[in-house]
This record gives sequence, C-alpha cells and structure tokens, in this order.
Amino acid sequence: MTFYLEIITPEKVVFTDNVDELIVPTTTGEVAILANHVPLLSQISLGELIIRQGQKEHALAVSGGFLDVANNQVTILADYAVRSEDIEIAKVEEAQKRAQKAMEEKVSERDFAEAEASLRRSLLELKVAKRRRSIPIN
Repeated sequence: MTFYLEIITPEKVVFTDNVDELIVPTTTGEVAILANHVPLLSQISLGELIIRQGQKEHALAVSGGFLDVANNQVTILADYAVRSEDIEIAKVEEAQKRAQKAMEEKVSERDFAEAEASLRRSLLELKVAKRRRSIPIN
C-alpha cells in the first residue's frame, strides 16, 4: 500500500509521487512513515531524507521546515531540499571552503552563524551525494 508524498521548498516542488515508505529527520529523531500512518505534524531537522518506492530508493538532503501527515498524504514544506543525484560535488566542496574561510575571519555573529549553517548544509550534501554514488568519503 502506498501514500502520496509532496516535498516543497520556497524555490520549487522537489518531489511528488506515491511512495511506499518515507524516513524523515525530525527534531526528535528519525520518523518512518508508512501508509495509514496516524496524523502527525513535526519539525524537520538537517539530515538525509529517504524515499522508498518498490525496489527504488531516493535520498535527499533536507534542512528545516515541517512534516504534515494526514489521510495517506504527506506534505513536507522544507527550507531546503535537494535530491542526491542533483548535488554537484565540486560546487558543494567550493561552498564548503568559502564557508570555512568566512568562519575563520573575524566577522559579526550573524555572518558567522550564516557561514556555519552553510558549512553544515555543504557537509550534509557531500555526505548524501557520496554515499548514494558509492564515492569514498574523505
């Protein structure tokens, strides 16, 4: 049995389809969703989101937002979400270097927090992309 999943960011609709299982990182830990799940509203944390459709498995790097489960429909409103196959490793590694450099410089607390958030997101993207592409993680 399946349920309908929709993942939306401020920029675009990232995923819409019927799925068998969903594993979501939340602020209270990972939550696995199957068909006929009880209604749930939860905050999403930075992490890897896994979608299972039959024998296929999709991975996304997600950050922030909310998960809403009701009546065999799951809606995720994420601050940021990218599919593992869409992650460009070279660009992410460059963003990681820029964020690390910004954190080393003497900057305001706000700039430091933004650089730190960018670094965390870059590290997550690298982890998800490399794991899903069977590339060794340095």
